Amino acid sequence: MATGVWISLIGYFALMIAIGFYAMQKATSTSEDYMLGGRGLSPQVAALSAGASDMSGWLLLGLPGAMFVSGLGSAWIGIGLLVGAFFNWTLVAPRLREQTLHYNDAITIPEFLGNRFPTQAIPLRTVSAVVIVVFFAVYTASGLVAGGKLFESAFGGILNIGGMSDYASGVIITLGVVLAYTVVGGFLAVSMTDFVQGCIMMLALVIMPAVVLFGEGGGGFAQASQTLNEVDPTLLSWTEGLTFIGWLSAVTWGLGYFGQPHIIVRFMAIRSQKDVPVARNIGMSWMLISLIGAIALGVFGRAYAVRNGMSVEDPETIFIILANLLFHPLVTGFLYAALLAAIMSTISSQLLVSSSSLTEDCYRLFLRKEASEKETVAIGRACVVLVGLVAAVIASDPNSKVLGLVSNAWAGFGAAFGPLIILSLMWPRTNGAGALAGMVVGALTVMLWISLGWNAEFMGGPGVYEIIPGFIASFIAILAVSSATEDAGEYQHINR
Repeated sequence: MATGVWISLIGYFALMIAIGFYAMQKATSTSEDYMLGGRGLSPQVAALSAGASDMSGWLLLGLPGAMFVSGLGSAWIGIGLLVGAFFNWTLVAPRLREQTLHYNDAITIPEFLGNRFPTQAIPLRTVSAVVIVVFFAVYTASGLVAGGKLFESAFGGILNIGGMSDYASGVIITLGVVLAYTVVGGFLAVSMTDFVQGCIMMLALVIMPAVVLFGEGGGGFAQASQTLNEVDPTLLSWTEGLTFIGWLSAVTWGLGYFGQPHIIVRFMAIRSQKDVPVARNIGMSWMLISLIGAIALGVFGRAYAVRNGMSVEDPETIFIILANLLFHPLVTGFLYAALLAAIMSTISSQLLVSSSSLTEDCYRLFLRKEASEKETVAIGRACVVLVGLVAAVIASDPNSKVLGLVSNAWAGFGAAFGPLIILSLMWPRTNGAGALAGMVVGALTVMLWISLGWNAEFMGGPGVYEIIPGFIASFIAILAVSSATEDAGEYQHINR
């Protein structure tokens, strides 16, 4: 069986690397090419690239795992994300595309903030670059954990690269392929591979739930519902057993969208502002189909497991288990490729955004202001490798939970950048002092909340997701400090 699976996987790896070399010939000659694709993404590529880089292995591992354990109550996360993504495309995308070009053609989020608030340019660029690199190291690690789990579950006992465990071997393979096409082809390679990977992911999330429900041993929708009711009636309830705090912590995942650098950078790179509505419609359609598929996979995968006496030790591997059990090896390999697509699309985007910040907002800002375009691209490539290696170290623990790592990093970005991006684009009175205060307060609130364990238990009750206090605190800090201070020359007109 492994032979057919490997044929599909090797074909997938080869396609990704080939795209990387194609992109190298098209758009890697300047820093804007390497880090932003020359601002030439079509709406189709921008939409699926944003979606694929957003969802990561969480879509095929974390969300189905949560649905497997707790049923439809966990679907509120997906609903919150869908709403957040819509408003992100509607409110942020057109304004950010216009304003990053207006403010000295900024090619990174920290550079945009520095140009938007010149009196605090250096502190803003420095702090935001640190936030990006720190949280993306954790976020990237979550993707590598997912890759390690895939290879450990699918090929247990046969990898052993250099005497390493199957999990460690999976982490190395995942990182190696991502580095190959990201280092070579830059942003255009990442975006083009994201487009292909997004198509593969959506197709897999249509095929898998359909086979689980209606294939041999599935029993159809009615039988699956009966089985779930016998196991635990709350599995098919959207609200039963769900507290208000639990519901609020789920739906507020959507707030994180406004501050995710690897997503909103696609808005900066889209071909023109008039392409944004088309990209939004494509992206939201893709997201809706994919989320429904992931939710169905987790819920009905639980019914399938019960009906067929399957033991599932780690619910986050239900996609892998069913792919191996229900399909021909070549199709199984395609489904594994879909999971790797979800993982790698996010890792590559995060590595490139981290690299861009290290290059433009650290190296070029403090060390080599007159660095040539060739030198800048070379440093960018080196930084991609560096951040990838740091993430691999963080991912070395095979017991890490994908959803937990993603939720921490998602909240960190959402609180540090979300209110700031919204207000910098939509409230002209926002100034540099307020921007800096909001970013620092948001990031510190999230880290403090996690360290105190209040995301797991709060005041004797269920935990409160750390993005809620972080987002609110950041928003208030920006409004309060900007209103109380005055930075001459920063009240610039913002086109609406």
